[in-house]
Amino acid sequence: MNKVLEELSLIGIVPVIKIDDAKDALPLAKALIDGGLPCAEVTFRTAAAKDAIKAISEAYPEMIVGAGTVLTPEQADIAAEAGAKFIVSPGLNPEVVKHCTEKGYPIVPGINNPTGIEQALSLGLDTVKFFPAENSGGISMIKAMSAPYGGVKFMPTGGIGPANIKDYLAFNKIIACGGSWMVKADMIAAGDFDGIRKLTEEAVATMLDFKLVHIGVNSDDENEADESAKTLEKAFGFARDERTKSIFASSAIEIMKSKGMGTHGHVAIKTSNVDRAVYHLSRKGFEFDMSTATYAPDGSMKFVYLKNEIGGFAYHLVK
Repeated sequence: MNKVLEELSLIGIVPVIKIDDAKDALPLAKALIDGGLPCAEVTFRTAAAKDAIKAISEAYPEMIVGAGTVLTPEQADIAAEAGAKFIVSPGLNPEVVKHCTEKGYPIVPGINNPTGIEQALSLGLDTVKFFPAENSGGISMIKAMSAPYGGVKFMPTGGIGPANIKDYLAFNKIIACGGSWMVKADMIAAGDFDGIRKLTEEAVATMLDFKLVHIGVNSDDENEADESAKTLEKAFGFARDERTKSIFASSAIEIMKSKGMGTHGHVAIKTSNVDRAVYHLSRKGFEFDMSTATYAPDGSMKFVYLKNEIGGFAYHLVK
């Protein structure tokens, strides 16, 4: 997969924005970056698209800004010259795809059926846009098409929002989802960029879906752990579940049989995607102890500890 698309897969959500006035480009880009989504697909449905892409690319070079609704090779060139780092089209036009490939522009063309996938494969692509996603069968359709095309990745757009984005991103063939619910046209027109930032933060939180799994408590030895577990069972009815290195009191408290990670213990936080969570938390300044990371057969991260304790407890992410 192209490096630009790899980073988009870590970001997880690509805001699809329509800018009518180029003066809105920079405050909008800042709102997205501050909200946790340093990327955008600026659609070529307005005359301001080129200037908007250029302004964002120059002011925020760290932002992955792309051009959407690209219908011709000429538009692709204009977008790339303005600073677009990737190209998206609503359908698959072989002429546009070949041109972008020859020029070295990462392109994600739109498809919504197996024929489109085979066209993309014949043109050397392995990532496609599924559009319009909900109207074309949604996540069920993507899963059905993935069966015979195991190497193909998807970036669905159309009808995706807070209510269903977790369903889409839970499928490992989807690298990211395009959406516009956090960049509503009326909010851009009204200059409500702080509102856009807040919606962006909410979108990231919904996507990462952090949940407390359990709290681990350190003990000096196995006898202390056993005594603690028996006390919790007697007091609260928390059933004991003995494991090799610990004893669970219900599923929420893990009593370690020795001094484990953290001064007092550890806290397990579940997330929808550990790689994506590491990316977003790293942007906020958190560091990770990568020596503790474990991985699934497909190379995705399953588990990792934060580098620093919080309140005397070590924290780890788990899928």
